[in-house]
Amino acid sequence: MAYAAGVDVGSTQTKCVVLDEERRIVARALTDTGANVTRAAQRAFDEAIASAGMQRSDIVCVVGTGYGRFKVTFGDFQITEISCHAKGACSMFPGTRTVIDMGGQDAKGIKVLDGEVLDFVMNDKCAAGTGRFLATAAEVLAVPLDTIGALALQARNPVRLSTVCTVFVESDIMAYLAQGKKIPDILGGIHSAIAARTVALVRRVGLEPEITFTGGVSLNAGMVRALEDKLGLQLNVCEDSHYMGAIGAAAFALERGLAHSTGNVA
Repeated sequence: MAYAAGVDVGSTQTKCVVLDEERRIVARALTDTGANVTRAAQRAFDEAIASAGMQRSDIVCVVGTGYGRFKVTFGDFQITEISCHAKGACSMFPGTRTVIDMGGQDAKGIKVLDGEVLDFVMNDKCAAGTGRFLATAAEVLAVPLDTIGALALQARNPVRLSTVCTVFVESDIMAYLAQGKKIPDILGGIHSAIAARTVALVRRVGLEPEITFTGGVSLNAGMVRALEDKLGLQLNVCEDSHYMGAIGAAAFALERGLAHSTGNVA
C-alpha cells in the first residue's frame, strides 16, 4: 500500500492529511501556524504520520500548499491552494462545480470542472469575509470564537450592518450593544453580511451547483446557514471541509508518487 501526504500551511492553522492509494484518509493533524512556519509544517506532518504509526519512508510523496507552501522544506512539490482546494473538493464531492473557501485571512471563489480550475477570484486585500473578521467580532463581544456560529443560529431579529469593514466592526458592535441588541442578533447580522459579500464575490466567476464550502470557516454552522440562505441551496460540507486543501495536496502527491513508482513520469 502506498501513502502520500499533503501539508496545507495556512495563515492561522497548518493541516496535514495522509491518503492511501485508495484515496482514503488514514491520518490527519492540525496545529497553529504561529511565527515559525517551517516548524508548524514539520509538526503537523510528524503528528499525522505518528498517529498512523508510520515513518517518513512510508510516504511516497509530500505536496505543500497554502500561503506557506514553500516553507514545507521536506516536501517534494508545491502546488497553489487554489488548485488543491479544487482537487480536494472534487475528491470528496465529485459533482462540485464551485468552491467557496473561507480561511483566516482571505476568501476565494473557484470555478471547477472535473477537479480542474477554470477560473477563480480572491479577496486577499481586506479581512472582510474571513476568519479574522469573525475573530474580531468574537473578541469585541467577549464570546469564544468556536461558539459564534451556534449563537448566530439563535438570532430572531438580526441587525443590519452598513459595512463589513474590520476597522469599523468594533464601533458598530458597541453601538448595537448600547442599543440593547442581543448578542445572537448581532452575530446573525454579521454572518448575513459576510455571506452576502462572499456570494457577490463568487458570482464574479459564476456560481454553479454543486457548491462545496471549504476552509476553517466551514466549521461555523452559522456561516453555512447564512450562505445557504443567500444562495437558496444546500452547500456540500463535511467534517473534513477544514482539511480540504491538505486533502487536495495529498491527492496530487498520491498521483505523482504512484506515477514515479511506475515510471510514468511526465
